This record gives sequence, C-alpha cells and structure tokens, in this order.
Amino acid sequence: MVGGWLAERIGGKILFGGGVFITAALTLLTPVTARSSVYMLIALRVLQGFGEGVTFPAMHALLSCWIPPMERSRSVAFVYAGAQLGTVIGMPLSGLLCDHGFAGGWPSVFYVFGIAGCVWSFVWFVICHSSPSTHPRISMAERHYIEMSMESREMSTKPPVPWAKVATSLPFWALAITHFACTWGYYTLLTCLPKYMHDVLQFDMTQNGILSGLPYIATWILMTGGGQAADWLRAPGRLQTTTVRKLFCAFGLLTPGLFLSVVGFFGCNVVLILVAIFITLGSFGLAKSGYVVNHLDLAPKHAGTLMGITNTLATIPGFLGPQVVGALTYHQSTRTQWQKVFYIAAAICCFGAATFVFFGSGNLQDWAVEPENAEDDRRDEELEHNTGHWSDRAGRNASKVD
Repeated sequence: MVGGWLAERIGGKILFGGGVFITAALTLLTPVTARSSVYMLIALRVLQGFGEGVTFPAMHALLSCWIPPMERSRSVAFVYAGAQLGTVIGMPLSGLLCDHGFAGGWPSVFYVFGIAGCVWSFVWFVICHSSPSTHPRISMAERHYIEMSMESREMSTKPPVPWAKVATSLPFWALAITHFACTWGYYTLLTCLPKYMHDVLQFDMTQNGILSGLPYIATWILMTGGGQAADWLRAPGRLQTTTVRKLFCAFGLLTPGLFLSVVGFFGCNVVLILVAIFITLGSFGLAKSGYVVNHLDLAPKHAGTLMGITNTLATIPGFLGPQVVGALTYHQSTRTQWQKVFYIAAAICCFGAATFVFFGSGNLQDWAVEPENAEDDRRDEELEHNTGHWSDRAGRNASKVD
C-alpha cells in the first residue's frame, strides 16, 4: 500500500527500479540461505516481498504520467503483458535448469534470474524517467502532446489523497473485489499448476516447466490484443469506457470460471485439460483491459495509491490460495481433490465479474477531479512559451476573460 503513495511523490523510476533490484539481489542469495536454514530462507522471501510489493503500484504511477487517456488500454495491457512473457520464458527455462543446470541444478535458476534482474535494473536507471517533464531527451512537441492529453496536470506539489472518499467509493471497491477475484484464479494456477502437472498429469520437470509456461503465451496474446481492442471500442462514436471495462471483466472472469469448472469432466484426456488451461489463462489476459487499467480511469493522479490498495488485497490469494490447495491435496493429490480447487477458483472469479458488472465504473470520479489553479496557469504559460501553442485549459481561461 505504501508503494503507490511513495511512487507518486518520489517518482516511479526510483521505486520500481529499486524494487526489482532488491528482489533480484536477494534472489542470488536464495541457494545459500536454503542450504543454511529454513528460517533464513523464509526471512529472505519476506524481504523479497518488500521489493516486489512496490512494483505494480510504481508502474501505475509511471503510466499515469506518461499515457494519454485514449491510449491507456493498449499501453497498460502491453506493459503488464511483459509479466506473462516472462512466465513463458521463466517456467520452461527453470525446468531445464533444474534438470541440467550448473551448481547442482535448482540453484542455477536463482543465479540466472538474479543476475538478469540486476543487469536489467542498471539499464532501467540509465534510460527511464518518472515523467515527461523530467526526461532530458523527449521533444517539446511530444511532451506537450502527452501533458495536454491528461485529465490532470503534473504539479510540483502532489495533492493529498482523499482517503475518506476513496474508502466510501463504490466503483473503487468493485475494482478491488474484481482485482482480488482475478488474482485468486490466476495465482492458483501460477503457483500450483506445476504441482498439478506433476501429481495428476505425471509430467517430469522439463515437461512440467514447458507445459506450465506455454499457457501464458495465450495470456500474453489476448492481453496485448485485448488492450488494442478495448481502445478501439472506446473511440468516439463507439462504446463508453464504463461499458468496455465491464465487458472485458465479464469475459475475462466468466470464461475462466466456466473452463475451470469443467476440467474435472475431461477425465484422463490430457489434451482437453491443457486446452482448458490455455483458455483459462488466456481469458485472464482479457480481464486486464477491464480492471487493471481502471485505476487510471477512476483517479489518474492517485492511480499508484489506488493500485497499492487493491494490489495489497490482490496479494492475499498469493499466500491463501496455495494454503487452500495444500489443505485439499496434502493427503490425496488426486484429480477429484484438484477439481475442488478449481471449483473454488471458478466461484470466486464469477463473483468478481458480477461485482464489477453491477457496481464498476470507467468514469473519472468526482473526488479525483482537481480544481483549476495557479499551478495549472503557470504550466500553461510555460508550455505556450516553449511550443507556441496554448493548452485547452489556457484557451478556456482566455474565453472566460473575453
């Protein structure tokens, strides 16, 4: 929850890059701590969680500064699809490293990805900037286009978060519940799919890694394509943003609910089971163009903070989901027990879809609208001086004077 609030004040560049670097550096220490003490390993994983916890809220804070409203769906979907692409690469590579890697097999997974994360962090700090106004290489025309497209303007003093109004906002809580529901289904498969592949479908580690990772190709494709489709549907003369967000949440959550419910009826047909898993994970990608970008719809200036709150709730399935799986499959990791896991995930997904359809919104909320003030006028004058163009706000002010 702290991550988004901090990113809006110190900049997403530092927080996001720092979070990834901390996680990657600690990943390098995992084999050492695992061999030393289980308690040290748990402590290390908790510290990694601090690094990972700020990443998504910081991403939203960055996107709120860089992405114009009518480009949000495809931009957010493209950025978040990187996580799916990483899973597609990471799971098969992890399986291969476990079976054939150096340093005894499994430790090589942590060394390879830890080094990769550290290198990436260095590149990030060199080329990334928190906003157009702080970017040294952006053209003035591009900066003007981005800043004039935003509902809210970048300000030297960040406005306070209207906590009471956020806490009583029905569209915000609909978003939070949907975020929780989607990640329950997604995390259940992300963390436990390799176990299901091994125990029920009887795949070895290399096969397990490849087949566990491949379904996320569908997620990546549908997430990227869904973002493009969502912005096309939101174009003038087509559908309202609220309608688009509800459609994508409904399809993105009800479809996984349906296919998770029927996996148990496929018996020993591995092909049909894998197809159902492909469709389930792919459909979660469509939901991203519904609820993930919705923070930017409701309150772009506070998008990082809102993402911090909903993502805090949405991480609960990350540890509660595996506990449910463990409780149901500890004594008998059978097809029947796993179907109970899938039924629970399906029910939660359907509940999340229904909540957003009835109570969700894609409109800028009243409590997120900023009054026109001297800060806006100062920035208008600066941009007019640098580009020779007036902003829409400046034009409106001139009309008022006339």
